[in-house]
Amino acid sequence: MREQRRGRRIAMDEAERSAFLRAEHTCRVATTGGDGPHLTPLWFVWDGAALWLWSIVRSQRWTDLERDPRVAVLVDAGREYGELRGVELRGRIERVGDVPRTRTPDPVLAEPERLYARKYFGTDEMLVDGRHAWLRLVPEKATSWDFRKL
Repeated sequence: MREQRRGRRIAMDEAERSAFLRAEHTCRVATTGGDGPHLTPLWFVWDGAALWLWSIVRSQRWTDLERDPRVAVLVDAGREYGELRGVELRGRIERVGDVPRTRTPDPVLAEPERLYARKYFGTDEMLVDGRHAWLRLVPEKATSWDFRKL
């Protein structure tokens, strides 16, 4: 993964970035549609190497990604200037597993589904509704900032 070249003084190190991505709940996913950029909020999990997105299959986001898998994903937090922190991840999305996801066991999805179920539902069992599927982003580039370091 390419590291950032600017703003290194306020950049998060790998451990800080990973802890931040595990703790936050909502990301913003930027895709490119036929008529320009499309930005949507989405729940996610970070497994230490990849960002996993649980996406509705019949959505503009999914259509955009079928056409062009390149994305930028932003996770940020803070209200006051001195509290602002965040991570932007860029790369190419890949579909993983059934589309839409079924209850068929998939060893590749076992860990992200466990992480997701715990994070959002407080259980180890993933709720599958027949409308969602998994997208995985292994970042090619990460940019981060933590204004609390100023």
